[in-house]
Amino acid sequence: MQRKKIYNPDSEEGVNERKIFGGNPTGIFELNKIKYQWAYKLWEMMLNNTWFPKEVDMTTDARDYKLLTDSEKNAYDKALSQLIFMDSLQTNNLIDNVNPYITAPEVNLILVRQAFEEALHSQSYAVMVDSISQNSDEIYDMWRQDAQLKHKNDNIARVYDELGSGNPTDQEIVKAMFANQILEGIYFYSGFTFFYTLARSGKMLGSAQMIRFIQRDEVTHLLIFQNMINVTRKERPELFTPELIEEVYEMFRKAVELEISWGKYITEGQILGLTNDIIEDYIQYLADKRLTAVGLNKLYNKEHPIKWVDNFSSFNDQKTNFFEGNVTNYSKGSLNFDDF
Repeated sequence: MQRKKIYNPDSEEGVNERKIFGGNPTGIFELNKIKYQWAYKLWEMMLNNTWFPKEVDMTTDARDYKLLTDSEKNAYDKALSQLIFMDSLQTNNLIDNVNPYITAPEVNLILVRQAFEEALHSQSYAVMVDSISQNSDEIYDMWRQDAQLKHKNDNIARVYDELGSGNPTDQEIVKAMFANQILEGIYFYSGFTFFYTLARSGKMLGSAQMIRFIQRDEVTHLLIFQNMINVTRKERPELFTPELIEEVYEMFRKAVELEISWGKYITEGQILGLTNDIIEDYIQYLADKRLTAVGLNKLYNKEHPIKWVDNFSSFNDQKTNFFEGNVTNYSKGSLNFDDF
């Protein structure tokens, strides 16, 4: 498949002929004509949710970090380093590998917005690092120095490298959509949970609030790829062969294996509220939830082992206010999953 032309005056493609990928767009954003209404709803939601990292009060985190146990500091640094890698990867991946092949302008729009938000998250992590670290290079270089982290990052990046290595097939683009769903809905969610666990015990509240804003963005990112997969499956069912579905299941199995290993590695059984069994059950629960959202079968049949995380991460339930500072009630927009 060739990358789409950014200017294509010979195209006569009408709004009803648009495709997620493989279409023939003019390159003009005629946004008064929308085929995929869910995409434009997400665009407006993402605009309403605009926030900036420096609005989050991090003043107490420098003090709190010094009071963490060695195990908590170690896990904090590694979890943060992992998030830095994933948002860096995703910013470039969306711009260079994904959006060039997406041919519905309303979907191009939200992918550009997503790339902006991923870059914003990178700034957020910089604020977190600067707030707590006397040597920020230690965290930023960890992806080079830590063998376990490098192993995980290499595996995450491999599928994106395949997409960017030449002219991808239609099925490779579908697999890339699933890879994005795994990144947004398993790896990120798992990483966020560590920060909420610290906050639940009253530690690093600024960091957890920053993660809370980031996760609200990631919810919309997850919805983007969930909808792209579901629309493609409806419009291009011939792509979803038994062989492709089995590849997707294997992608999920590998992701779950990687994330469980990583979670156990950084916590070392020393983080209160995150036992090895909880880590395993939660990641397997996340995988099942992502699979069923796109019409596939569960692999693990696990119940949610730490339901309190949902209240900590949600802006829609302001009854649970464990954060301090003016930013606590900063809640632009809300998510209504019934619309998607």
